[in-house]
Amino acid sequence: MKKSNVGAIALVALTGASYLYSALNKEISHTAPPANSSSVCDPNYSGCVPVASDVDCAGGGGNGPAYVQGPIEVIGEDIYRLDGDGDGIACE
Repeated sequence: MKKSNVGAIALVALTGASYLYSALNKEISHTAPPANSSSVCDPNYSGCVPVASDVDCAGGGGNGPAYVQGPIEVIGEDIYRLDGDGDGIACE
């Protein structure tokens, strides 16, 4: 292969890699949650239950760090165990 062809192939490869990196970087920035994750709502609940290391019902005996005022409907998995009686309504 001629040296000029190797250079052209390398240029095309670098251009493609740069485009791929840019596309992936944009995709990641659109799907990553904001730095303040308390502004993100957990999809397992209707209403807004913040995404946190632990969420408890406001006015209950939990120690947080995040709290939610009920009632809140559980529409997925009750990952924070907010629905003590299992009836689908949390923080009643």
